[in-house]
Amino acid sequence: MTSAQDLPEKKLPAMSDDALTAHQQARILAEAIPHLIRYDEQTVVVKFGGHAMGDEALANAFAQDIVYLKQSGINPIVVHGGGPQIASMLKKLEITSDFVNGLRVTDKPTVEVVEMVLSGKINKEIVSAINRQGGKAVGISGKDANLMIAKKITEMPDPQSNLMKVVDIGYVGDPLEVNPHIVEVISKSDLIPVIAPVGISRDGETLNINADTFASALAARMQAKRLLLLTDVAGVLDANKNIIPQLSIEDAREMIKAGTISGGMIPKIEGCIEVVEAGVEGVVIIDGRVPHCVLLELFTEHGVGTLVRRAERKKAKS
Repeated sequence: MTSAQDLPEKKLPAMSDDALTAHQQARILAEAIPHLIRYDEQTVVVKFGGHAMGDEALANAFAQDIVYLKQSGINPIVVHGGGPQIASMLKKLEITSDFVNGLRVTDKPTVEVVEMVLSGKINKEIVSAINRQGGKAVGISGKDANLMIAKKITEMPDPQSNLMKVVDIGYVGDPLEVNPHIVEVISKSDLIPVIAPVGISRDGETLNINADTFASALAARMQAKRLLLLTDVAGVLDANKNIIPQLSIEDAREMIKAGTISGGMIPKIEGCIEVVEAGVEGVVIIDGRVPHCVLLELFTEHGVGTLVRRAERKKAKS
């Protein structure tokens, strides 16, 4: 009888670089496919803003991500900001502009510049970027087909007392009524809507709307599967400055109360809570400085930000 020691040693064939790459690709696909199934034919609203908008490489990576989502059977809707670009144009035109609680005071000349920069320059740049990557993007604003009817903001919470205070910040609006018909028509085709956050009042006045607020109102009205908010921060941090991957509404409120969530992150998280309570499955604050952050967030287990969602109900014991 031949012993095991006498048998010739069998060696696996050496893997070439190409074979290794193929295995890596298979592993990536195995991880991504459940997510592709989960989001199939679902609506995902993405607010594009921050540093990524001013960085050509990041902007191109974002455009690729949006095209991939559409090609994967997902309905991406892009809402964009443009604060730095508006500030630059105002400076060129020698128009001064102040801020109240983070919102730009917008008089008549300023709102004309805002609309020109948002609906004109920035919107068409994003549309062109997506089209260069093989997509078919269409640029609109909240004024088209009465998509976003808004009202002038006339009062805001005072940071010191937290009581409501009467303000006059001009042509700055808060969503009053969302009519998503035009977005639904575009999304049901092979087109990708790219939306400038400019709304209109019932009296026909043009109103500047915060991009986060605009995207949140649209996502809630359309019952989107996800709302992704691209920002210049890594996400929500705990007391030890580590990123918190996921937060329930209850946890988020406790962290605000404890002071762990503070400063400018408070209104952002409160906005996330409102959107989730309105029916959106989850809102993610994403680090837009990470290339392909949208794909990483939706199609991998790792993510690049903080997900705010309802706490999962515990199953009753049998």
